[in-house]
Amino acid sequence: MKILITGGCGFVGSNIAIYLKNKILNAKIDSLDNLSRRGSVVNYNRLKKYNIKNYKYNIEDYKKVKKIPKYNLIIDCCAEAAVEVSKSQTDRVFNTNLIGTFNILKKCAQDRSNLIFLSSSRVYAIDSLKSLDKRIKKNIKKKFLINNKLTTKGAKSIYGFTKFASEELIKEYSYLFKIKYIINRLGVISGPWQFGKQEQGFVSLWLWKHLNKKGLSYIGFGGKGHQVRDIIHIDDVCDLIYKQIKLFSKKYNRLINVGGGIKNAISLKELTQKCREITLNSIKFSVKKNTSIYDIPYFVTDNSEAKNLYKWSPKKNIDDIIFDTFLWMKLNFKKIKLYFR
Repeated sequence: MKILITGGCGFVGSNIAIYLKNKILNAKIDSLDNLSRRGSVVNYNRLKKYNIKNYKYNIEDYKKVKKIPKYNLIIDCCAEAAVEVSKSQTDRVFNTNLIGTFNILKKCAQDRSNLIFLSSSRVYAIDSLKSLDKRIKKNIKKKFLINNKLTTKGAKSIYGFTKFASEELIKEYSYLFKIKYIINRLGVISGPWQFGKQEQGFVSLWLWKHLNKKGLSYIGFGGKGHQVRDIIHIDDVCDLIYKQIKLFSKKYNRLINVGGGIKNAISLKELTQKCREITLNSIKFSVKKNTSIYDIPYFVTDNSEAKNLYKWSPKKNIDDIIFDTFLWMKLNFKKIKLYFR
């Protein structure tokens, strides 16, 4: 089997590439990545140790993309993944996320390749997501989870729009060219080799700041740190992708929500306490009460469809995620310190 991973030198792509290289014997696994993201060179060097080739092309340049050899499967991980960044860098987000996926679809049609697309939980309408928090407050015992019953009609963020538009484009190309696909709507992913920042990868950012005794901010919703997210370990994402590949011939043209689930849901304030406990450091927090137009108070994923289809559920809990990330930081401190801000 030949597999091409776009964004293969990013946090998600590099971990998937190495995981599959170890799992699928004799598989040829390569990467497409322009190495522009912070920390991508570190991951590129990791891939080289596994004999994983990288095509250093821009995904929006189809003249380059179409020259890449044929692969049986393309896993599209390439994205400008920060919701807040999409407000100020619309062109870059649009070109990488939507034009990039368009080019990959043309490549799939040209080569008769299958596609696994990593989408986002942010394709759901912001108003719909915010309504969950209001419903929870009225009935605290009820577990309101993110699933396909939520509407995608309405504003999402520029980033969310590009992911949703990419999903629709995939369906159109599947209808026209019989491309077989799986779309995974992923929530918050964390774990080793993530160079976190405030708007993306906040778990690793929280740990790094505590480890180095640097301050942080609680932003939005009164600055109390009450926002809740469910976190999924990158290893669990890799495990799901592996299961999807094994069953692809029987279970394709699917759209699936993927996240840490209710057991891995945590607020920023709770995360702070866990970071204090593992690093033995306390840090100062500033308060920024104003809430971004794109922020939401609560997000927890319904994994039931992935469980039913692939007998999959997250194996690693929030403590595992924090411990694995902390250990990676301690063991690789000198190598990675230049890539955290």
